[in-house]
Amino acid sequence: MNSLVPIALFGWIPLVLLLFMIMRPRRAVIVSFVFAWLFLPVAGFALPGLPDYTKMSATCVGVLLGTVLFDAGRFRKFHFHLIDIPMVVVCLSPFVTSLTFQFDWYDGLSNVTLQIINWGLPYFIGRLYFSDLESLRELAIGIIIGGVIYFPLCLFELRMSPQLHNWVYGYHAHLFQQTKRWGGWRPTVFMQHGLAVGMWMAATSLLAIWAWFSHIMKGKWHHLLGLIVIPLVATTVLCKSTGAIVLLVFGVALLCLRPVYGIRIILLVAVLMPPVYMTARIQGWSGDSVVKLAESVSEERAASLAYRFEAEELLAERAMQRPLLGWGGWGRSRVYDESGRDLAVTDSLWIITLGQKGLVGLISLSTVLLIPPLLLAWRVPSRLWIDPVVAPVAMLSLIALLYMYDNLANAMVNPIFIIVIGGVSGPMIKRSLPALISKRSINPGGVDIR
Repeated sequence: MNSLVPIALFGWIPLVLLLFMIMRPRRAVIVSFVFAWLFLPVAGFALPGLPDYTKMSATCVGVLLGTVLFDAGRFRKFHFHLIDIPMVVVCLSPFVTSLTFQFDWYDGLSNVTLQIINWGLPYFIGRLYFSDLESLRELAIGIIIGGVIYFPLCLFELRMSPQLHNWVYGYHAHLFQQTKRWGGWRPTVFMQHGLAVGMWMAATSLLAIWAWFSHIMKGKWHHLLGLIVIPLVATTVLCKSTGAIVLLVFGVALLCLRPVYGIRIILLVAVLMPPVYMTARIQGWSGDSVVKLAESVSEERAASLAYRFEAEELLAERAMQRPLLGWGGWGRSRVYDESGRDLAVTDSLWIITLGQKGLVGLISLSTVLLIPPLLLAWRVPSRLWIDPVVAPVAMLSLIALLYMYDNLANAMVNPIFIIVIGGVSGPMIKRSLPALISKRSINPGGVDIR
């Protein structure tokens, strides 16, 4: 670690404040989150009495402070809704868990602070700044630009090996041996793992495809968007993340099948599959059929999947000893042998959440992630998913669904996806969206709504 790490992290908040001074607040929020997550170092600094100071806390605190200082009137526009209750539970449930162990208030409050930074603040900022269709369009374009910025860096590391974080900040963000995949390199750039980069590129690729197909950009910008779609998709494939590639294919399939009768039912089934999967795993389903299916693709991936399933079985059995509120932190949800050796690797966010926060935490977090695609299937006719006005709601809701699926296998918390979830929930709960849908259905304005 070199001196640039503390300079970058602790200098980010003043830079965010500068962005608020020279840009419109909403655009400053987009630039702050996208550039922070793409380029700040994967590092943490211990602060007395507070969670570690990381790129997550630097970005969230910086944007919140910028809003207080330069856009305070926006807080008056926020109205709490029933849809926000699951996120409140996500943030506050660790405090109740800590109290069940008879710990002091400090332990509970520190865990709540960590949850608020990682989940509550990005969600709240999404609700605050991206609660209408035009702001969601701007957010989607900002994310696509983030993908365009990253794909040449990914291509560089595909050729030269994942070295950018090491060259700039003096160390590798993750185990270097895990960057070798499919006979080549898997880029990590400035994220915590190659899997996070793969998911990011898959999300930006899907947004670019959907945005081009729905003409949310006009004139030369639409043609330029068409030119970047293929490089983004190619980079996603070259990131060598099987899960991200599958999720991208799934998202594109929903776009292509949009005119098919009953596609909203298919989307609803897709929304229900993660809860069904987690319930089955908790109740003891081994996943052998999935492993056998993976063997037809790659024996290496099948072996990795089998190992992951075995670890999840151990962790689920441990979690069910305290099913409601979980074991909290300090490694109590882990499984150890008699010598104190950790027996199970925690790869997936869902099993980590179940172990630490119990069913209350898992159900509330899953609800947060699944509300946008559920409301999309319920409230927005599929013929309008490519309407240039409604399309940002549709495509960002699907990003939330894909992120939920990614969390079944990985634990890569990305605040930009959480902002998406908070933002896209806004139009779904407003009366303006149903009125707009009704108007567009009667008078599509030249948009194909077959």
